[in-house]
Amino acid sequence: MSSTQSVCIIVGASHAGAQLAFSLRREGWAGAILLIGDESGLPYQRPPLSKAALKAAEAVQALPIYSAAAYEKAGITCMLGVRVVAVDRQCKRVLLANGEALDYDKLALCTGARARQLALPGRALAGVHDLRTAADARAIAAQVHPGGRAVIVGAGYIGLETAATLRGMGMQVTVLEQGGRVLERVVAPETSAYFERMHAAYGVDIRKNIQAREFLGAGRIAQVLCSDGTLLAADLVVLGVGVVPDMALAQEAGLVVGEGILVDEFAQTSDPDIVAAGDCTFHPNALLGFSLRLESVPNAVEQARSAAASVCGARKAYCAMPWFWSDQYDSHLQIAGLNRGHERVVVQADDSDSELVVWYIKDERVVAADCINSPKQFMRAKKLVANQAPVAELLSKSAVVV
Repeated sequence: MSSTQSVCIIVGASHAGAQLAFSLRREGWAGAILLIGDESGLPYQRPPLSKAALKAAEAVQALPIYSAAAYEKAGITCMLGVRVVAVDRQCKRVLLANGEALDYDKLALCTGARARQLALPGRALAGVHDLRTAADARAIAAQVHPGGRAVIVGAGYIGLETAATLRGMGMQVTVLEQGGRVLERVVAPETSAYFERMHAAYGVDIRKNIQAREFLGAGRIAQVLCSDGTLLAADLVVLGVGVVPDMALAQEAGLVVGEGILVDEFAQTSDPDIVAAGDCTFHPNALLGFSLRLESVPNAVEQARSAAASVCGARKAYCAMPWFWSDQYDSHLQIAGLNRGHERVVVQADDSDSELVVWYIKDERVVAADCINSPKQFMRAKKLVANQAPVAELLSKSAVVV
């Protein structure tokens, strides 16, 4: 790296970090780009971790977001297996765990989120795992065997996807959910019921309104003690209790933080020379009319593009409609928009119960939709939600108003 050229350092080899690096070049950044990540491999696709990666954990390294050759061609330097421990904003410098210090002209924080920790007795036992990284997936996959007993704590996306994958590999699977239904934070009861029926049909034991209290075993997990006093035999435990934004660097550097690193619609932090993008940010969305933190690949990618433009002196506001997906067994859930504050739903289902669409209505407008095995309806939903279409456009003979 020339000592005279401008340097942009990206902290976090995540979806957002990788996208930001390449977007910088597309926006005309001619200086050096240094992407720093604390994992040993290139930034990789994370959604497969609860699915295909568990079936063949070694394949994780075959799912990079960009190839090594692409980074080289774009002139992007990757410093991997290195942890940034501090940001010195006054000197415009990042400090590494190995004692090295690197100067920057512009800095991008793409630190993502980390698994929420359960402070329970026995948490450190072998066989009790988070599922957030490729290393986590490899560790879990190494312990999967037909007939083995797996306990999944949490019935969110990660918990249910992992349950489906492990069941498909011949494990006996029990899911513990402290709430009254699966996916309770993100979908309507009708969507929850669909997935509960589906998992039951595959032989997964979902237990609701119950919590894990203690993990028991002599050095290795053997049983899970539940809040109702039940003891479950377990050869493997996977914790899927959500994530928290990784904003420690930003907070310690004196940037404004809240539910995440606070940024504006241009991904700009409270420091004019620092942007942030991805799961770690709390940002405004003009389409939705409020600020929020999103845990999704589409958000990370689109916000990273806005951040790259800001680094290059352009102004490209991030204002994308949130969308998400989840694959469980042969079912594909696609969600358009956010159902926050909805007043009622309109449900469309076929007679076979293989397809289901739940439309969320607020002020007689469509604000979100859950589409199960219905890609055409999902494409329609994205347009209707973006336009906040009136509910009258949805009503048909197959619709049931709830």
